[in-house]
Amino acid sequence: MNKKVVVLGGGTGLSTLLRGLKQFPIDITAIVSVCDDGSSTGILREEFNIPAVGDIRRVIVSLSETEPLVQELFNYRFHTTSDLDGHTVGNLLLTAMTEITGNLSDGIESLSKVLNLKGKVVPLTEDNVTLMAEMEDGSIVEGEHHITVDRRNIKRVFYKEEPTPTSEAIKAILEADLIVLSMGSLFTSIIPNLICDKIVGALEKSSAKIMYVCNMMTQPGETDGFTVTDHVSMLNQYLGQRKVDVVIANNGKIDATLAEKYETLEQKDAVKYDAQNFNKMNNQVIGDDLVMVSNNMIRHNVTKLGFHIFAYLMQL
Repeated sequence: MNKKVVVLGGGTGLSTLLRGLKQFPIDITAIVSVCDDGSSTGILREEFNIPAVGDIRRVIVSLSETEPLVQELFNYRFHTTSDLDGHTVGNLLLTAMTEITGNLSDGIESLSKVLNLKGKVVPLTEDNVTLMAEMEDGSIVEGEHHITVDRRNIKRVFYKEEPTPTSEAIKAILEADLIVLSMGSLFTSIIPNLICDKIVGALEKSSAKIMYVCNMMTQPGETDGFTVTDHVSMLNQYLGQRKVDVVIANNGKIDATLAEKYETLEQKDAVKYDAQNFNKMNNQVIGDDLVMVSNNMIRHNVTKLGFHIFAYLMQL
């Protein structure tokens, strides 16, 4: 029987990681934060009073074993002058299946069968949650989209109302052999999974090791100037009695011209691999050159990433 890996996250970071991880013989469950409220997702949330479906769509596509054309269809975004403008086919299908089956979890399961998923996709909650942030100047910002575009430094994030996690999410955490916190926006994709009391409670009961795949680049307003240890320290603040046990981090060089482009256009810098501070964290660090450049964009090498996760899992 394959070992069970639970990956928590959201945004493009989670879907990217899963594309590499699905290449290995493991039982994958992806728990997806559902607080996105921008673009197509935000409109559908407001109109149908459902959790965010955008990140769910990305994860479903990344785990799909169907023809590339079907994946392209799922991600197809309408560009028109009608109400369809900006909506993706996958978001509309997820909304329709949620309406038909009565909840998002069952809607995902129905679509998963059609798309032949190499793993299970579970929403963090069925609640239509609102992410809140307290900035370092004491002001409160409401909504994930507004938090993302606000460039002030974030002090902490919390939910407007305490969400009820899905029973599938709790069950997956308690049965996991390894729990992975994905790379991605720290405060708006990863930590939203950890500000739910019952999820933290399940993590505290779990005997599985907790792994964190560290971001390659910093995020303006969220992690400016953060090193690898800074990322881990921030996550540890939200993990209750548990702490991160093992970290996968990039120690490869990023092309200077490309790095300058990121700094100038997006105010993002490479996350510093501060090996001199690793012994303070009291955990294992797996360092490797994970840099891959695609379409002039810096990305993680997902096959290497998947291998490191699989190799660590086999040692447990």
